[in-house]
Amino acid sequence: MAGFGEPGATPVEASGMTVGVVAARWHAELTDHMVERAVAAAAACGARATVARVAGSVELPVVAQALARRCDVVVALGVVVRGATAHFDYVCRSVTDGLTRIALDEGKPVAHGVLTVDTIEQARDRAGLPDSAEDKGWASTIAALDAALAVRQVATSANQRVGFGA
Repeated sequence: MAGFGEPGATPVEASGMTVGVVAARWHAELTDHMVERAVAAAAACGARATVARVAGSVELPVVAQALARRCDVVVALGVVVRGATAHFDYVCRSVTDGLTRIALDEGKPVAHGVLTVDTIEQARDRAGLPDSAEDKGWASTIAALDAALAVRQVATSANQRVGFGA
């Protein structure tokens, strides 16, 4: 965690939007709380949340894609803790590449709220618990909704000419 530069996670006006939240069941004591915070953030923005659970982080992208086909935004939540093998690297790459591809293929924001950490203590510090420094469930949801609003703004202004030929 960098600990600096975060833009803040103030609710945005997203009434009528839908948020698909998909979360891994690994490290449930943390992911359950992250889901609660994501749903609370959606409600604070006036959006409606749908929640789906999967076994682990590798399974997040396929369900995220299904949610992206019926929701305005998707928030993927999980916890991957580095171990003694290369498995951490494979899981993190798979999840990141999958979520990025879904966002681009579906043209919808997909927030990467998967905590990729060296220790469980680092995960606890980012999971939005009362003593946590960060709240990734909340922040990821706000970021996704903010991006969806930006996409809508670009789409509605697409008929306006911009640039040198305007």
